[in-house]
Amino acid sequence: MEKLATSLALGFLLLAAGRGIAQGAQDQKIQIQDTPESPESPQTETVQDPRGVSERLLSGIAEPGLRQVLAEVLAGNPEIAAAEARARAAEHRAPQVRALPDPTAAVTAFVSSPETRVGPQRLAVTLSQALPWLSKLADRERMAVWEALALRAEVEAMRLGKLTEARRLWWEIAFLDVVTGIQREKRVHLLQHEEAARARYATGVGESQGVVKLQAEITRVEAELLDLETRRATRVAQVQGLAGRLPGDEPLPLEPGGLPDPPTEAVGTAEPKALLSLAERHRPEIAAADAGLERARVARRLAEKGKLPDFTVGLTYTLVEPRSDLPGRLNPPDRNGEDVVGIQGGVRVPLWRERIAAGVREAAEMETAATEARRGILVGIERRLDDLGARLPLVRKRLALFEEVLLLQAEEALRSAEAGYVSGRFSALDLLDAEHVLFDTRIAAARARADHAIALAELDGEIGTPLHPSQAFFPPLKKGRAHAKGEPTNVGGQLAWPRAGERCSGLPSRAFPPTGWGQAPPLHCGVHEASRRGADHE
Repeated sequence: MEKLATSLALGFLLLAAGRGIAQGAQDQKIQIQDTPESPESPQTETVQDPRGVSERLLSGIAEPGLRQVLAEVLAGNPEIAAAEARARAAEHRAPQVRALPDPTAAVTAFVSSPETRVGPQRLAVTLSQALPWLSKLADRERMAVWEALALRAEVEAMRLGKLTEARRLWWEIAFLDVVTGIQREKRVHLLQHEEAARARYATGVGESQGVVKLQAEITRVEAELLDLETRRATRVAQVQGLAGRLPGDEPLPLEPGGLPDPPTEAVGTAEPKALLSLAERHRPEIAAADAGLERARVARRLAEKGKLPDFTVGLTYTLVEPRSDLPGRLNPPDRNGEDVVGIQGGVRVPLWRERIAAGVREAAEMETAATEARRGILVGIERRLDDLGARLPLVRKRLALFEEVLLLQAEEALRSAEAGYVSGRFSALDLLDAEHVLFDTRIAAARARADHAIALAELDGEIGTPLHPSQAFFPPLKKGRAHAKGEPTNVGGQLAWPRAGERCSGLPSRAFPPTGWGQAPPLHCGVHEASRRGADHE
């Protein structure tokens, strides 16, 4: 029994030594944190934590409604939830690979006991522990940590992509709402024109062709309103899907309330190189690529260590019974029936060098692939930033052209058509054409505003951090320009017309953007009165 206790003690010492060796392999480990590496811990390899990019971008959203919708998307998107679960699972891999292999216990019961001088051997118990080359455990742990960091960065990249997509859909819905309001206002005007044209035709002043054309135009506008409603429902369903909402769930509140104003002042500009530098610091895809590259480097180092040997140590305890034969009973030998304790040791000889060399070549190619993947991500980001840098000024110029020039020209043309229609020089078709130009210009201006907002959202997504709109290569938009009495002024990027009663135009007064969509504005001089005056004159 004394030898059995000694063997058990040696076995425990063996396991404790193995555990201490494994713990020593963790002295140099990777620490994932938000701040740069600390000089007080030179033995710790510090990496940048990619988490928080989407939260910073979310906190920079000024519109409360949009911010609430984006928060719901981040919280409820099932793809993000699945990716987060995979990232959390990967974080539990490092403790597994850094541990030593489990020890092996074996028991041998002799059916035909070997006879020895001190007695027959009945039972043998063996306990062995494999000991890889120490730095191999540390490298396996580093590989697992880099892989977990890459998955974590991929989760953040997915969150950033969902935010950008939700912002795009939000502004598309806002655009459709604005266009719907314009079309409803257009329908109200057409109904009024159609009523006036019928009145003129009844008195013999107008022609039936104008009435028929106005009725056809009203039908076309009603069809466009149905199409706008369908397109809006599709965009709303896409946002609900991004938030993981099922058809029976409570829908998200998607009421943008209009399109945003562009920046009115150019505080500064950001050079493309500066934007690319921001993207390199903030884009989680680059953090994922960096982690993948580091993992590939560690994998190559581990493959090169395949030429180093691994060891095995063990302990053997053999149970020996006293001799039962006549000579052994008459003259028992020294140490008769005493158990045997043995210590084992082994080494794995890396003999097949071609296999090891192939593993090193494979790891080197994987490192090259990771390097090229990172370069490809940077090239893609730079290309998209160049595209945005070229597209954003054009969108801004188009918006300024519509709101500062074309809308004013369309209004002036409409006023001229109104005067001609009241005097009888122009027909209802001429007035309708002028209305067409005005409403189409307003829709085009709304499209430019939506494209501007979407481009800024894409820019935020490309650099991975909120960027002040003034850094988007834009000149300032002129504001509050004075016009002659009865002409609109550009206030905050919107055309504001005189209040009802300030000018008697012969048509309903207009306000941009329209208020009370679907409600007919009051007639205050109106086409009806002009028609009656024409009838009385006849």
